[in-house]
Order: sequence, then C-alpha cells, then structure tokens
Amino acid sequence: MAGILAWFWNERFWLPHNVTWADLKNTEEATFPQAEDLYLAFPLAFCIFMVRLIFERFVAKPCAIALNIQANGPQIAPPNAILEKVFTAITKHPDEKRLEGLSKQLDWDVRSIQRWFRQRRNQEKPSTLTRFCESMWRFSFYLYVFTYGVRFLKKTPWLWNTRHCWYNYPYQPLTTDLHYYYILELSFYWSLMFSQFTDIKRKDFGIMFLHHLVSIFLITFSYVNNMARVGTLVLCLHDSADALLEAAKMANYAKFQKMCDLLFLMFAMVFITTRLGIFPLWVLNTTLFESWEIVGPYPSWWVFNLLLLLVQGLNCFWSYLIVKIACKAVSRGKVSKDDRSDIESSSDDEDSEPPGKNPHTATTTNGTSGTNGYLLTGSCSMDD
Repeated sequence: MAGILAWFWNERFWLPHNVTWADLKNTEEATFPQAEDLYLAFPLAFCIFMVRLIFERFVAKPCAIALNIQANGPQIAPPNAILEKVFTAITKHPDEKRLEGLSKQLDWDVRSIQRWFRQRRNQEKPSTLTRFCESMWRFSFYLYVFTYGVRFLKKTPWLWNTRHCWYNYPYQPLTTDLHYYYILELSFYWSLMFSQFTDIKRKDFGIMFLHHLVSIFLITFSYVNNMARVGTLVLCLHDSADALLEAAKMANYAKFQKMCDLLFLMFAMVFITTRLGIFPLWVLNTTLFESWEIVGPYPSWWVFNLLLLLVQGLNCFWSYLIVKIACKAVSRGKVSKDDRSDIESSSDDEDSEPPGKNPHTATTTNGTSGTNGYLLTGSCSMDD
C-alpha cells in the first residue's frame, strides 16, 4: 500500500520541476491546498442533499402551488393484464411482430397498443410539480454560487490579468474564500452525481454522468496541484448560464410561455458566448499558452489541459443542441421540446383516435396533447 501511495503521489507527476510536497506544507505564514481537505466534500454533499429535500418541500412546492402547478402526471394507461405482463417482464418497446401478435390476441388495433405502451412508459415519469421543484432548487443554488463567485473574483488580480494565475506558482497561498468556493462546488457536484440516479431521467443521462465525473475530477485535480486560481475562473464561467436555464424551465412549467422564450434566448446567448467564446479565448489561452511561458509543462499540466479540452467538447455538444432548439423556435414561434426530453411525444396522427377493431377498448388521450398532455410544448429542459 505504501508503494502504491508513493507511486500515486509522485512529485514528478503532480508538481513542476524542483518542487516537492514538503514545499507546500502549511506553515504559520501561509496555507496551501492539502489533499485531505477534499474529504470535507462528502459530509457537505450529504448536507446539501438534505437542504435540497427541505427546500423542495417547504419552499419550492408552496411556490409551485401558488402558481397553480398541479401534481398530476401523465395520463394513466388503462389496466390490462396481458400488456402489463409484456411491459414488466418482456419489453417496454415491443417490435412490429410482437405488436401484431398482441393485436390479434386482444382484438385491438396496433396503434392503440402503441399508445398504451407509450402511456405506460410515461406513467413512470415525474409530474410537472416535481420538475418545477427540482428546477427551483437548482436555480437557487446556481444563482447563489455564481453570485458568490463573482463577488469573490472581482477582488482577485487574476480575474483582470490571467497571468497572475501562474506568477509564483505553485507557491500561491490558499485563502479562506477560495477554499470555501472550491469545497462548495465540489460538494454540489458530488450531490448531483448521487442524486442523478433518483432525479428526472433524460436521454443524455450518460453525457451528464460524464460531465459530473469530469467536473469532480477537474476540481479535485486542480485543487491538489494548486491550480485553484484558474480553476475559479472555470467554475464561475460555467455557472454563468445555469440559473437562466433553470429560470426558463420554471417559467415553462408555470405556463409563462413568453417569459420562457425570453429567458431561454438569454440563456442561449450567455451559454454560447461564455463557452464557445470566452472559455477558449480566455481560459484555455492562459492554461495552454501563458502557463507554458511562465511555468512550463509537466505531466499533471498535460492532464489538466486535456480535461479542459474534454469540457470544451461537451460545451460544443450542448451548444449544438441549443442552436437546434433555437432554430425550431424560430420556425414554430416558441421554444420547443428539446431532443433530450424524458417524456415521449406522439405525432398528430397518433394522437387522434385510430380506427380499431374495438374502438371502445382503445386508449384515449387527455384532450391536451396526446398521451402526454401534461408536457408543455415549450419544454426548456436543457441541462448544463
């Protein structure tokens, strides 16, 4: 075990040439980031999750009720023992051959069976009230942490001149504000990592899991080798658009369509500007070029920059989705449901009652928008 730890904490990997861990030990004159500080993130992540539960129940839920957001979910599929057995034991997405077999067995037309399976899948999805509460929690946290980051960074020299991120590196003392900012962000991402398995599931679950994993690794990595100054720039920049997105989703769930459209437009502008413009030209410029000039490359420097380039790749992916939604909005006149939606929608043809052998046994819509009428047409559900 001692050999493994010695290999993992090899100074030639983590630190610039001629720098040792002993040089970065805390003294009475200066405090530096220590790896053991990161253990604080786990109990704090649990506390954040508990605060979220309290917030959603006693703050977000009353706000949702005041906005007339109901707790009802999608339409319930009518009971059918045969279809339920197929759904739970065999498949939730029957192929054409199985649909035809079920049609003959039940004396239903194929479209009615397709509608039943669609309703049954949607039946397991959360209500609009649940969605609103989740978005309000995230909005509140993102707004707080971004505001804190801006207030902290505006007093630092590296916000105005990024070369200060590397002057006297790695002998840059750790301030109380910087330590709090880093541990808070790391704790929040740990809480998201765990709660992602219980939160609303979306099609990009894998991408979001990768995003949280990269974020946690990047925060941890940059703290250990004291790249925290440039790390704060990355964190604050990536927090800038998140509150606007959650606000747009809340407006959507409350059926304030014009406000949703405006907020989503603001979110798209901030997101694309910060992540495709400012991030590469400002942050990547200092981590790749200014640091090379002032400090020089070493193994963990390469890893850190590769992680940032991976983050930029994710930024490009989400920017593509945002532009796609914006193009649809222009053609439809409002923000449309994005391609990651966790609720399945149906075409106009499928929503109208198809001609079946026994029409009275076919499933019916709820009179709004097909099998998932509770899903608003302006579903701003893009996540960071």
